[in-house]
Amino acid sequence: MSDAERFPVPADHPDREVLEWEAFGHAIRDLARTIVASAWQPDVVVAIARGGLVPAGALAYALETKAMGTLNVEFYRGVGETLPDPVVLPPALDPAELTGKRVLVVDDVADSGRTLLLVLDLVRQHGADVRSAVVYAKPTSIVEPTYRWRETDRWILFPWSSLPPVTGIASTDA
Repeated sequence: MSDAERFPVPADHPDREVLEWEAFGHAIRDLARTIVASAWQPDVVVAIARGGLVPAGALAYALETKAMGTLNVEFYRGVGETLPDPVVLPPALDPAELTGKRVLVVDDVADSGRTLLLVLDLVRQHGADVRSAVVYAKPTSIVEPTYRWRETDRWILFPWSSLPPVTGIASTDA
């Protein structure tokens, strides 16, 4: 059974790709199998925060890679709203620590590809053997990720970011 048959786009969101937790679990296992089949094993998994945190952690577990790092990059402000360029935010991972390592850079989506390109270039500048993995790639991306689970041209609703933020003062009721 194909991914599209197992995880169809809900009829109430024809312009959205909705990823549920169960499908995410299958996506990570599929990505891990693809990476293993390529006969390449990362020494370090680097998450592009925030969207890449959950996929990177799940992939690190699936690949039995214990070393992880995070690069915080801001680019998207909302649906279709971006900064002029992606910006690395503090605290920053020391890329010099990646010299000579096999590094898997992970994000949730390669949309424009500009964030992924920024991080890949930063890691490559320090002599790492770097590859990339994303849950989704879009045809508009300027970077072809090394590994991807699915391609779409829709806006993606991820299970970890589809609900609005929790705001206000937390209740002290027991």
